[in-house]
Amino acid sequence: MAIAIVAILIVVIIILVIYNVSIHKKIQTFNNMNQRITNLNVLQDFMNTIGEYSAVEEKIKKINEILIEKYEIKYSTIVVFDGSEYTVKASNVDQKHWEALKALHEVSMFKDSISTATPKYVTVNHESERLPYQKMEFGRAKSAIFFPLYIDNVYIGYWIIESGVPHDFDNVDTSILEIVKDNIVTILKTVVHQQTLESIVKKDLFTGLYSEEYLYGEGKKKIDQYTMSTICMFEITNLRQINEQYSRKLGNEVIIRVADHIKQNISENYIFIRYMGPKFVIAFSGVEIESVAEFLNDVKQQIENLQISLEEDVEIIDIEENAQIKNKKNKKPQVALPRLNFVVASYYKGTGLEEVLKKLEDYLDNADKNESEINNI
Repeated sequence: MAIAIVAILIVVIIILVIYNVSIHKKIQTFNNMNQRITNLNVLQDFMNTIGEYSAVEEKIKKINEILIEKYEIKYSTIVVFDGSEYTVKASNVDQKHWEALKALHEVSMFKDSISTATPKYVTVNHESERLPYQKMEFGRAKSAIFFPLYIDNVYIGYWIIESGVPHDFDNVDTSILEIVKDNIVTILKTVVHQQTLESIVKKDLFTGLYSEEYLYGEGKKKIDQYTMSTICMFEITNLRQINEQYSRKLGNEVIIRVADHIKQNISENYIFIRYMGPKFVIAFSGVEIESVAEFLNDVKQQIENLQISLEEDVEIIDIEENAQIKNKKNKKPQVALPRLNFVVASYYKGTGLEEVLKKLEDYLDNADKNESEINNI
């Protein structure tokens, strides 16, 4: 009897062990699936950030906030190297510690991490200890993971996460953090290109208007405050003819007068830039195409009624010996009549602004040079 009971107990124990193993596997599978879902959600948040925030600095800061919130990280800092200096682009650490955080590349253990492109985990064993890179702070961080960042094998900085608890990252799945790091690199790669565009924004010499690049940075930030906007591109179609028939000086005066007329009649809420050459762009933020039609018709009519000329020159024909003027006359002024061709399209927040502009530009480039209309594409 006793043997039978023991045998039954053994069978029950074996069944329970098998059951527990099965439950553990299901829990592990669930956790892995849940982690994948979290990663996908974080990646989606990253993508949304790219669309919702136009300024590079805002994008990086928002990305860091997402990491802290979604992965429950105590401290997260992104440091970028621009080729000459290190800059803290985003951090929830008190700013008084930033000087130390942007000098981590000088710490020997992190130098090795950078040279080998591998993460470095550091921690302390007791609360009274401090991490090797900490010089003046004792209680803030007790464990950290350092991730060097590379874009196409080019070192561009690092990401460091920290905790106030010793050995807090001992059991962290570093493969997940590697995925997060790769996502950070992807976003940085995107914003680096945008930052390049922002750095080359300039103002046109004649009109004082911003150049095309402005639209992809600060301009897009203003436009994307609204769900839908109207983008208008127009061309002074006879500018080349004016340059050739009269002079480039008169052509420049035409550009100046056309730009000044629109600047005086356009709302400050809208963006007006010189796109390139004879082409200009007006971004009517938050306005539908139907609402700008009357304004554009009026502006077009007013500008095409302008008679633009240079100041009259005085020509002295001859002077007598007694220094009296024998004859003088004024040159006949050269008068230019600008002709404009307009094209408009709708732009929706989160879509490609450059694609809309390219479509408008292609239309004007392929339009008949004698066309002078307002077209909606």
